[in-house]
Amino acid sequence: MPAKPIPGRTTAAADGKVVLFLIGMRINHFRAPHHWLPVLLAMPRMLRELSRDPDSGLLGYQLLTGSPRTYYVVQYWESEEKLLAYAAAPGKLHRNAWTMINRFERNSRQHVGIWHETYIVPPGNYEAIYGDMPPYGLAAATGTLPLEHRGRTARDRLAHGKQHPRQQP
Repeated sequence: MPAKPIPGRTTAAADGKVVLFLIGMRINHFRAPHHWLPVLLAMPRMLRELSRDPDSGLLGYQLLTGSPRTYYVVQYWESEEKLLAYAAAPGKLHRNAWTMINRFERNSRQHVGIWHETYIVPPGNYEAIYGDMPPYGLAAATGTLPLEHRGRTARDRLAHGKQHPRQQP
């Protein structure tokens, strides 16, 4: 069942740096599903694996499509260390998926494109506002707060993050 909207204006409860990982694919040739379908199916499997492990570091994600050809995932991570640890872990699905994608890339004659971007966003360099929305994006990953908890203006909310960074262990 979809989450209910939270009345009024809220913000994400994120405190400290935010690790944002974007990953996606583009189907370059629809007539070659044997090249792109395994790539498309690999991501939901990895997301299930990560979601089942509370220590994985994945805080939340959003599956999106840009067109009938492009699909991507916005992911929020606890730390870049946990993101990189998952990417390199020999017993996890990512290693097998990466091997498969490298093989397809060599043999597919450009039937599928892949990409990813990683952003480490320091405190005071992000802001989130949600009006009459269920938890979404960063707020779905970290929780919500009433907007007033972070200030009246965008400038106030950005300054709040710089003044009160989360203490790292």
